[in-house]
Amino acid sequence: MKPTEFFDVTVSAINRESDCVLSLVLEHPLEEALPEWEPGAHVDVMLPNGVLRQYSLCSEPGKPDWRIAVLREPNGRGGSAYVHDQLQPGTKVQIRAPRNNFALAAATEYVFIAGGIGITPILPMIRRVAEGPVPWRLVYLGRSRKSMAFLDELEAYGPNVHIHADDENGLFPLAELINTPDTGFHLYTCGPGPLLKVIQSMTASWVDQSRFHFEKFVPDPADASAAAPVAGDHAFTVELSDGTEVGVGADTSILKALEDAGVPVLSSCREGICGTCETPVLAGEIDHRDSLLSEDERAAMDTMMICVSRCRGQRLVLDA
Repeated sequence: MKPTEFFDVTVSAINRESDCVLSLVLEHPLEEALPEWEPGAHVDVMLPNGVLRQYSLCSEPGKPDWRIAVLREPNGRGGSAYVHDQLQPGTKVQIRAPRNNFALAAATEYVFIAGGIGITPILPMIRRVAEGPVPWRLVYLGRSRKSMAFLDELEAYGPNVHIHADDENGLFPLAELINTPDTGFHLYTCGPGPLLKVIQSMTASWVDQSRFHFEKFVPDPADASAAAPVAGDHAFTVELSDGTEVGVGADTSILKALEDAGVPVLSSCREGICGTCETPVLAGEIDHRDSLLSEDERAAMDTMMICVSRCRGQRLVLDA
């Protein structure tokens, strides 16, 4: 099976984890083993209503079934509303093999900060580190306890986990947690854009930026603006692996140009944060504008998010 191929899984159970979060248990319809994955991984899910979304795996690696969690988004685009209002146990959905842009690195100490639904990729991480001798702690932030998922599971970790609800205690003093002497701990955080922006500002002075790891669920407006075509962008040509050539205008994304040319392309966020449209690059210099790839991955010039990234020269050759 290619990583880009979809396959069927069955939603074997739906559980309420908070007043706004449902978890889905996914199983292979023929009781076969699902692909292996590591903490931090997420999957593309094609819902029966045709909406494609990305969800972090929040179960335990190595178990025969998977679990994802879905936050009800009042201003969403149809994915969370469908899951919360219409999806039933026994329904088949299509998924792709897990991808991991938020992998757990080896460290001498870990600090995890999760905001709201950002707890989902963190859960498998703390399960993993709790099995070993490395010190760790989790701060889980939420508006209220009734909105925070998986609290019962987190109780098992005792004092390693700190639950902070804003309606009980006000805003959490992040500076006291992050602006400490540089002890070498690795910081993993996932949550809403404003939380990540604050944490990024607090870690900006860190000498070793490789110790800071984060994942976004929703793009910041500034990120979307930076990713959009801007004055000075130029037209270029994209060549596909079958020899097809498609022109990309100065004010058009590669993704939109391919769609307009009738080339089938999978996409979801269209803002460079989900990785669904990641495409191998065979030749050409990439102008990376995504929020996913590391500096090393960008320097390799062998893959790109075609929803936002562009060509620095006149031609890109894509393995598509």
